[in-house]
Amino acid sequence: MSLAIVYSRGRSGIAAPLVTVEVHVSNGLPALNIVGLPETAVKESKDRVRGAIINSHFEFPMQRITINLAPADLPKEGGRFDLPIALGILAASGQIPVQAVVDYECVGELSLGGELRPINGVLPVALQTRDAERQLILPFDNATEASLVKRIQLYPARSLLEVCAHISGQRCIETEIKKAEFNEDVEKIDFSDVHGQFHVKRSFEIAAAGSHNLIMLGPPGTGKSMLAARLPTILPELTEQQAQQTAAIASISDSGLDAKKWLQPPFRAPHHTASAAALVGGGSNPKPGEISLAHHGALFLDELPEFDRKVLEVLREPLETGHITISRANRQAEFPANFQLIAAMNPCPCGYLGDASGRCRCTSEQVARYRAKISGPLLDRIDMHLEVPRVPLDVLRKGSEQGEESSAVIRQRVCAAREKAMQRCGKANANLSAAEVKQFCALSEQGHQILEQAMERFGLSHRAYHRILKLARTIADLAGQDCIEISHLSEAINYRKLDRHQ
Repeated sequence: MSLAIVYSRGRSGIAAPLVTVEVHVSNGLPALNIVGLPETAVKESKDRVRGAIINSHFEFPMQRITINLAPADLPKEGGRFDLPIALGILAASGQIPVQAVVDYECVGELSLGGELRPINGVLPVALQTRDAERQLILPFDNATEASLVKRIQLYPARSLLEVCAHISGQRCIETEIKKAEFNEDVEKIDFSDVHGQFHVKRSFEIAAAGSHNLIMLGPPGTGKSMLAARLPTILPELTEQQAQQTAAIASISDSGLDAKKWLQPPFRAPHHTASAAALVGGGSNPKPGEISLAHHGALFLDELPEFDRKVLEVLREPLETGHITISRANRQAEFPANFQLIAAMNPCPCGYLGDASGRCRCTSEQVARYRAKISGPLLDRIDMHLEVPRVPLDVLRKGSEQGEESSAVIRQRVCAAREKAMQRCGKANANLSAAEVKQFCALSEQGHQILEQAMERFGLSHRAYHRILKLARTIADLAGQDCIEISHLSEAINYRKLDRHQ
């Protein structure tokens, strides 16, 4: 009888909890049993592992084999446990050294021929393996993604035979990994493509500097989607910690991680037919939704009233808390969702209310019904309400007389303002707590009077009060001012339009 222990990693949300694979080989009728709450894909690993061991020219033990995946109450899924199960069987049967296996953590799916296939979610595995101060054996195709984690020893292998040769000391696995080339500009888009619309560009600059939520209201074809698509070109680069959090979410999603763009803030633009589960995450085995994939980036919702109202209402909690908890009967998963919401909508059902062409024939009741699709509590959480009018034809053809600023120029000002906020409180202004607002967004007596008059006149909520102060703080940072002046406060108040009661 023999016992072998191999360490691996499971998946729970964006975490990768330790899974201890215990393999016991004993005398008795030939059988292979897997216990420890394995799902179907894990149960099927017995056939893949048997084929991989035999085709790698090892002997599959014709004895009673019991495999325990501990902890027993953690659901195990996918083919990631194929490699540790195979190594455990080989170690327990004396074909590779038992003690050498415990120095590593390993993940990977096996083919019947013994080749290692890539898995989803390897970045969280690498992060937590590094924290556990162990070495990681993983499929070769996952190596580039795992190499984003610093201070970890990786052994990317192509086959079970290669792993066994390394563990037995016969031939070491090459540790040279091709690094991803970061920050490649895939799409050449720029704010200089947008002619005119100076107040709109100014608003996007403020929103980017403070990570403020923004909604655009305007007729079709005025450039709302065009402007939103250019927001990522003026956002600051992610820090390494932020990039790892964002990349870990992308790694466990179906879309996967593009290692070349891992330092760029994500930009997600789901279609208005998206379900609530697609937007916030869900499923029997919870997966991250669009709001989590936009973590530390922007989520663009075009044609906002066309989204189902119930879908939009689920955004209220994550907009406030910065995370989403998905509960199911047998498990619970929490995903971060600190995103910047950018929304666009038409002013009325036909889209031409207030347009100079005078084409709108919508009644006041139709307009009210259309705008009522966006609830008050959701609008209350959006800092900036922005009207996007048509651009004059001569400006559209020739551009502005003073020229159009490029994204690079705007981004310099955004980065300077964001750096000022980070030095002051370690976060973007939109994420300030109530206590931090009181500390960092102090007003003069005249400023307090102006804000209180605006609150009473327009019937704004207490949440809007704090959001106006945060926005004014960002405007002051862009101006290079330490104190919030009356002009900064007035500009911030002017951005509250759609939730005014008068």
